[in-house]
Amino acid sequence: MKIAIAQNNYHIGNFKENIKKIKESIIKAKNGNADLVVFSELSVSGYPPQDLLEQQYFVSKCENSILEIAKICNGIAAVIGNIKTNQFPRGKKLYNSAYFLYDGEVQEIHHKGLLPTYDIFDEDRYFEANNIFSIIEFKGEKIALTICEDLWEIRPTDDNFQQKFLYKNAPMQHLILQNPTLIINIAASPFSYRHSKSRKKVLKKNAEKYRIPIFYVNQTGANTEIIFDGGSMVINKKGRIIEELKYFEEDFKIIDLERVKKIPNKEYMYKDVEKYSSYIEKIYNALIMGTKDYFTKSNFTKANLGLSGGIDSAVTLVIAVRALGNENVKVMLMPSKYSSEHSIKDAIELAEKLSVKYEIINIENIVNSIEKTMQPIFNGLPEDTTEENIQARTRGLLLMAFANKFSHILLNTSNKSESAVGYGTLYGDMNGGLSILGDVYKKDVFELAKFINKGEIIIPINTIEKSPSAELKENQKDSDSLPDYDILDEILYEYIELKKAPEEIANEKVSLKLVKDIITKVNQNEYKRYQAPPILRISSKAFGVGRRIPLVAVY
Repeated sequence: MKIAIAQNNYHIGNFKENIKKIKESIIKAKNGNADLVVFSELSVSGYPPQDLLEQQYFVSKCENSILEIAKICNGIAAVIGNIKTNQFPRGKKLYNSAYFLYDGEVQEIHHKGLLPTYDIFDEDRYFEANNIFSIIEFKGEKIALTICEDLWEIRPTDDNFQQKFLYKNAPMQHLILQNPTLIINIAASPFSYRHSKSRKKVLKKNAEKYRIPIFYVNQTGANTEIIFDGGSMVINKKGRIIEELKYFEEDFKIIDLERVKKIPNKEYMYKDVEKYSSYIEKIYNALIMGTKDYFTKSNFTKANLGLSGGIDSAVTLVIAVRALGNENVKVMLMPSKYSSEHSIKDAIELAEKLSVKYEIINIENIVNSIEKTMQPIFNGLPEDTTEENIQARTRGLLLMAFANKFSHILLNTSNKSESAVGYGTLYGDMNGGLSILGDVYKKDVFELAKFINKGEIIIPINTIEKSPSAELKENQKDSDSLPDYDILDEILYEYIELKKAPEEIANEKVSLKLVKDIITKVNQNEYKRYQAPPILRISSKAFGVGRRIPLVAVY
């Protein structure tokens, strides 16, 4: 039997385009003499549809679309992820399902058993969990059809507080009793730069455990914050990867199942596509795709941002240009009396290197005017962060005015480290319609800059090597109020991603007092992050939809 893997980029609610892609892949598979073509989880609707699932029109459109697709499945079968209405009076109204189409009809529908409800996932809010599992017999094969976490009996985690056995049930333990010869797993598995290795580990261990080949089909593309990296793969019963599709791209392959079943006498020499990419390269590719899809799927084409001469705005600009094209990105340089000459020079050099149009607006007169207006009220009070924030908000006002006038989306340039400790100004440098670096720690922003410069200097060396500074007062440096970013980022990672207590984080190099001080800053600035723009998620715990912390609480 020949099986085609269709790794596509879907758009939530865009039934016309999603169906078109699915039909084109079915025809392509049929022309390639495939017997079966497999698509990813909820490919008809796009993932995650969230509260659109509470609209009857949306549900009807999903179920009618699958009937339309089934009509072209003559001479070829298809496995497609979609929703299905629960006909029983008890339980949730919907199932997360896999449809098996053949002979122009829906032959079987298998429902997802394990519904993830953690981090960005909220499937138990919408779907009923399945507890009846059966195989599909087709072309002499017995197929165990699973949906994403149905195959994740054990969930690898670095977090000691999280359960490795997240679910009480394990669908494959039921399916294996029916003697399947093949596992198909359709997924919507989001990207995290630490997740791809554990994903492979789970798939390999399942293939070894059950002694059955696995066809794993993921999707690619981004829907708002969530990025899907693709990387669909075929694994033989010894846990060896036989085929691997591209990452961060749509891809399509037809695989002969008989070749997968044949175990070579000597070690199978296969070039693992993804393992040769560094984690920084993965983040870079993910951010480009996330930015591009955010704009194209929202029907926007143009972006603007403030270019300060600092490393965050520099990396943001490069990613925006790679995603949207230099003709669709404009920047504004907004120096104040505290802006250094080299910062202005670096910003101009980068804009010209990328052939990006720029405007220079000195904000000193505007800031002086605001301070003069407020002088009767502020009279006699010492300068503090208020005056710094006036500068940041002046820049934010000008950037938003430009975005409004020319129909641009303002890109936020804050990184995760700054956002975590509140090192940003609401309605100032926290403005924007999308945060590209909001899930990237500062030390990794530096690594991204070095990666961008690999082979050719794009970002000025001075931008990378100079001490980070907001340049909002005389001789200001980030290190005046924050520890070195290597230390800060390690504390933040262990607190945010690993959820460790202060006493667990402190060590010989990092005092408990410093750890508590940083954690206090993180907790006190939750209200700022609550008002921040959407953040492209590249880690296992990003600020935004996947991290739900009460604003009014003692913690």
